[in-house]
Amino acid sequence: MTPERFAKIQRVLAARQPTLTVLMDEVNKPHNFSAILRTCDAVGVLRAHAVAPRGGQVPTFNATSGSAEKWVEVEQHASATQAVQALQQRGFQVLATHLSETSVDYRVPDYTKPTCVLLGAEKWGVSDEAARAADHNIIIPMFGMVQSLNVSVAAATILFEAQRQRLLAGMYQQPQLPRADYDKLSFEWAYPDLAPLYRERGEAYPALNEQGDFVAKL
Repeated sequence: MTPERFAKIQRVLAARQPTLTVLMDEVNKPHNFSAILRTCDAVGVLRAHAVAPRGGQVPTFNATSGSAEKWVEVEQHASATQAVQALQQRGFQVLATHLSETSVDYRVPDYTKPTCVLLGAEKWGVSDEAARAADHNIIIPMFGMVQSLNVSVAAATILFEAQRQRLLAGMYQQPQLPRADYDKLSFEWAYPDLAPLYRERGEAYPALNEQGDFVAKL
């Protein structure tokens, strides 16, 4: 671990947004799944959520992710509706990308609030049940012959609007992670091979200094 590498890890964690996330409802194509995670990392999402495609598993990562899966944890759920309810109980507003009579332009919601963007697979989109369970339905206005964007492009469009609003609110200038989580992730990101060993032994992670080196015990 070089001091430069550790400094970058600290800068990235200081900008992480634990109150911004996505829920991928049966997104079945690995390149789309991976591209969404890559965008999540770019805008500072700490943890993403996913429901496996019907009759299958959450897609495996591919080159499209740019190794983003190392930096964005994915929490799996049994169903989209259950996931929506669980996130709402945690204080998130859930915005479903879904065309309905109550849909609003994706730029209207306040993304400085704890927010989850619910995205569906290109073939069938967000389920009607999950869309009804969401707090709001949002759409990206379209003026061409096609009626929808690739799901990973839609995710990027919406998440960068969230980033824009949060930048204006100064949410990237002040660390959003609790200190304990910041220190925990600093060690796990800096020493991904050692962290599992400490967890297996039930031992606390060693403290790290500003260069990312272990603090010697007296």
